[in-house]
Amino acid sequence: MIRIAAVGDIHLGPDDQGLLRPAFETLPECADLLLLAGDLTRHGTPEEARVVAREIQDLGVPVVAVLGNHDHHDDRPDEVTAILRDAGAHVLEGQGTVVSSGGARIGVAGTKGFGGGFVGRCAGEFGEPVMKEFVRYSRRCADGLRISLEQLGEEGCDARIALTHFSPVPDTLAGEPLEIYPFLGSYLLAEAIDTAGADLAVHGHAHAGTEHGMTSGGVRVRNVAQPVIGRAFHVYHLPVRDHATTGAAAHAAH
Repeated sequence: MIRIAAVGDIHLGPDDQGLLRPAFETLPECADLLLLAGDLTRHGTPEEARVVAREIQDLGVPVVAVLGNHDHHDDRPDEVTAILRDAGAHVLEGQGTVVSSGGARIGVAGTKGFGGGFVGRCAGEFGEPVMKEFVRYSRRCADGLRISLEQLGEEGCDARIALTHFSPVPDTLAGEPLEIYPFLGSYLLAEAIDTAGADLAVHGHAHAGTEHGMTSGGVRVRNVAQPVIGRAFHVYHLPVRDHATTGAAAHAAH
């Protein structure tokens, strides 16, 4: 089994140094990699990014991350990304990476994603330029995720994971006000995941949401926002898959 540790929305600030490090140092005993599902900082400042970097450096397991909306707030996402990469993290945006653990090759495709809503209640690419750009940005994020997952499939990974900040499905938003669903995720992310195939989808962002969900294509989705999982990280287990098996048939268990 492949053991996936994941958490999002840790929102670390200058006064949080060392908060998660003791728990993270146990990762080699229980997990093969750590996924960070965005909103790692409070306001996206380099100072806050350096706090995160010290928490995740030299953990003994690969760390793969995407940024969240908070990590963009100070308009310095490139600096935040560089600081995290200097600490050894694979920070993804429309990209994929392959990490190896215990002989298994684990592919992770990542994007922050964006909003727009879900089938039947979603924004359309029509009207004012700002509305069209809103939807086009969501589509670009989803397209990057799909292409990355497809490339990982071509590389023959033993498991493929979609890592986002925004949610691909409404299931894991249950508990949030319905009025804000369009700002918490987009069905375009789920379309990308189902089109390309994946064994697990992980996201954050919805602090009052629900942990478990599923795409219409049968890919299991997990909301790992820290307020939802209530711990430093949660571990999910994936079987080492036959490459001929479709991602829709995959199982993710606690």
